[in-house]
Amino acid sequence: MKTNLNTKTEITFEDFKAEVLNDYKLAVTSRECSLLGRREVLTGKAKFGIFGDGKEIPQIAWAKAFENGDFRSGYYRDQTFMMAIGELTIEQFFAGLYANTDLKEEPMSAGRQMGGHFATHSLDANGNWKNLTEQKNSSADISPTAGQMPRLLGLAQASKIYRQVEGIDTTKFSNSGNEIAWGTIGNASTSEGLFFETINAAGVLQVPMVISIWDDNYGISVHARHQTTKENISEILKGFQRNEDDKGYEIFRVDGWNYPELMDTYQRAAKVSRREHIPVMIHVQELTQPQGHSTSGSHERYKNKERLAWEAEYDCNVQMRKWIIENNIASDEELTAAEREIKKAVREGKKAAWSAFINPIYAEFKEAINLLDQLASTSPNGVFIRKLKNDLETIDEPLRRDLLSATRKALRYVVSESSVAKTNLQNWITNYIDLIQPKYSSHLHSESQLNAIKQTEIKPTYDANSEEVDGRVVLRENFDAIFSKYPEALIFGEDAGYIGDVNQGLEGLQEKYGELRVSDTGIREATIIGQGIGMAMRGLRPIAEIQYLDYIMYALQIMSDDLATVQYRTKGRQKAPLIVRTRGHRLEGIWHSGSQMGGIINLVRGIHVLVPRNMTKAAGFYNTLLESDEPALVVECLNGYRLKEKLPNNIGDFKTPLGVVETIREGEDITLVSYGSTLRLVEQAAKELQEVGIDAEIIDVQSLLPFDLNHDIVKSIAKTNRLMIIDEDVKGGASAYILDQILNEQNAFEYLDSQPKTLASKPHRPAYGTDGDYFSKPSVEDIFEAIYDVMHELSPDNYPKLR
Repeated sequence: MKTNLNTKTEITFEDFKAEVLNDYKLAVTSRECSLLGRREVLTGKAKFGIFGDGKEIPQIAWAKAFENGDFRSGYYRDQTFMMAIGELTIEQFFAGLYANTDLKEEPMSAGRQMGGHFATHSLDANGNWKNLTEQKNSSADISPTAGQMPRLLGLAQASKIYRQVEGIDTTKFSNSGNEIAWGTIGNASTSEGLFFETINAAGVLQVPMVISIWDDNYGISVHARHQTTKENISEILKGFQRNEDDKGYEIFRVDGWNYPELMDTYQRAAKVSRREHIPVMIHVQELTQPQGHSTSGSHERYKNKERLAWEAEYDCNVQMRKWIIENNIASDEELTAAEREIKKAVREGKKAAWSAFINPIYAEFKEAINLLDQLASTSPNGVFIRKLKNDLETIDEPLRRDLLSATRKALRYVVSESSVAKTNLQNWITNYIDLIQPKYSSHLHSESQLNAIKQTEIKPTYDANSEEVDGRVVLRENFDAIFSKYPEALIFGEDAGYIGDVNQGLEGLQEKYGELRVSDTGIREATIIGQGIGMAMRGLRPIAEIQYLDYIMYALQIMSDDLATVQYRTKGRQKAPLIVRTRGHRLEGIWHSGSQMGGIINLVRGIHVLVPRNMTKAAGFYNTLLESDEPALVVECLNGYRLKEKLPNNIGDFKTPLGVVETIREGEDITLVSYGSTLRLVEQAAKELQEVGIDAEIIDVQSLLPFDLNHDIVKSIAKTNRLMIIDEDVKGGASAYILDQILNEQNAFEYLDSQPKTLASKPHRPAYGTDGDYFSKPSVEDIFEAIYDVMHELSPDNYPKLR
């Protein structure tokens, strides 16, 4: 069931009646799904439930204003809206609760997110863009409170770019920028900084964004008086209201139980945002939450009798029912009959969804039981195996975990036996894991032909008399080539526009390509990333600049929870190939020279993390990434912009491969592994070590995620038999990750004659000044002495102790 927007100028009463009754039936259907969904959680069939009850009528009004090409960025209570636009059926609602891993049954996330998290498919099965202008679109939800807001800004900004920037192929992505990005958020979540940052940025940018604030007066158990000044978010934000002299928002307030006023408000909001390309805020007040926040608690614990009585009376479905009867649209008897049919349909839909979920597991269950039975009949330990089988058979509704737990334990009883039954069970377990594991683990990265790792390396080439220029010039010329080659490419960040970034890597490009493609932003890192995510979801190729690596901490939550998981949480049906550009390592002081790489690489799995040692390598990474469909973080060397590099003659075309290390100095005695700015110190130390007879091989990691796909480091260790990893992150950070990869993924331990060593920074942040740097991070002397000590242990006579 979906809602209809009757676009006739004049309609008959019968048409009007049919539309109203259809809306009411949809609201009741959604409510029944919520009620029955809660029961499924309480019986254990579903793990957790969070539902959209109490918000049905405003979401139907919203759906009527939502057009093809529009995008939603919402939160986990928008089920009625998804039903209203025809993108969520009863069966799919329950499939989400049961975590069905079949994308056909559960198209939102194939069971990877709890119910209430919604998405449409922007990509086909091969990872190619569908025509987003011909469908109603929902970006994939995330759970973190207000986390949907930064992405909403980018989804709206894409319309502005498509409307105002010439030369972009908009065929699948936009109809002259005529789309609205619609956001939803609970009133309590407006207390989050991400909400305020987004609201401010959208007002500055003036983008077509409509944000609905669902206000039911609570945040879980906490009343609005503890959440919001004056207990009224639109009241305190009314300074954003536009006027004749100042741009800003159009702000509407409407009661969430008033069906006709909701219809009117959403139509007016859509009209002004779509026509004038401005942000709009709709404060939907006096809503209820009939079942409380979630299945983890009851709202009777924190709402008094008066509040509960008010909610019972002003429930939006109850009020719409009353309005229908009072206006002679339908009688109580007619509505009661319809409600009875809806309850039956929801029950049947639930049963169908459960059957679709459990029946494939039952088939696998029978296979496991049969194999255990065969094994028990051939083993001296059959009594123990038969107990495992019997215990498994007592489970009425088994999960795949139950099947594997029983069968894998059974192998322990036949570990020293040999039989056909044992071989059959071993093969079944291996094949079963190979078959089932991808249902839960696929699409961390793109599985299309545009996967970044599949891109072919193109080396930079040089003329015989190639000019030596500052590294920043290589970057600038390469960005110039990028913006000329890709009309859909754009870059934005603090100081990225007018002055051409703080290190002049974009010098003159705003003047050449315009303020929309090379643009300045405010100091607001989270929404800079959000702009990039939203625009990338709509087919643009954004490069979001975070001025320094330290500042990425402001945006790390958005990168981790949203950007890194887009492909995974949609099982490959959405993507956001955003490039995040930043610079780091080796400046001055606590806040401008930190290296949080250990934290970053463990929080952003799903994003490539690239650490080029110079600007030519960085430029090559940008070129590679723009040929792919995956997100990445590129950390440029902060102290490399003024160092001289040869200017390639194939600017814009050469490509640095991902996951490929480079040996930049060959040696025989020890393998030194590092990356980024620290490599220059390692190279200097290697020169000085040569003077005392130590021949070090230096390998530049270049790419932390992915890491050394060809296992070239272990080949070096097989030659030198010794390893040291040098990093300016703290101990246990990126150096520990690198060591783990080398030892546990590449099995280098079998070639080591000495203990592998890591040399990292002190546990505190770097102190200010040149001496602060020297005493906080590995210096040339630190590196020299650490390597010398390794050789001293090998041969004390040849390398007497230094100190």
